[in-house]
Amino acid sequence: MEVLSSRILLRPADRAACRRFYRDVLGLAVYREFGPPEDPGVVFFLGQGFLEISGRSSGGPGAGLQIWLQVRDVHQEHERLVEAGVPVVRPPRMEPWGLLEMWIEDPEGTAIVLVEIPEGHPIRRDQRSFSPRPA
Repeated sequence: MEVLSSRILLRPADRAACRRFYRDVLGLAVYREFGPPEDPGVVFFLGQGFLEISGRSSGGPGAGLQIWLQVRDVHQEHERLVEAGVPVVRPPRMEPWGLLEMWIEDPEGTAIVLVEIPEGHPIRRDQRSFSPRPA
């Protein structure tokens, strides 16, 4: 499997406290924010990967942990993983937020989402504003 990017997803019971911990205590830099300004999802830089804090978990410790792997072709990976005997929790489908996603689990039950980002999706576009330097 060719992984193009990855992130760890945390679905905490208290998103605000979790955001403050990673931003203010650990000092992780923010890659992007999304969702409602009063309670945004936040993606932090985490070395060569990312840490995303979004959603909510009502389970105990570790219940809100997921691994996010961006792949080139989620349907091709679905076929390959099914052939390899990997149980698919949820087959590929287009999500309302515009990403093609499928879900599997590792042998310990950790949720893994395989994601394909279609052409034209905002994640593919550079969100920084561009101002040419005067000559």
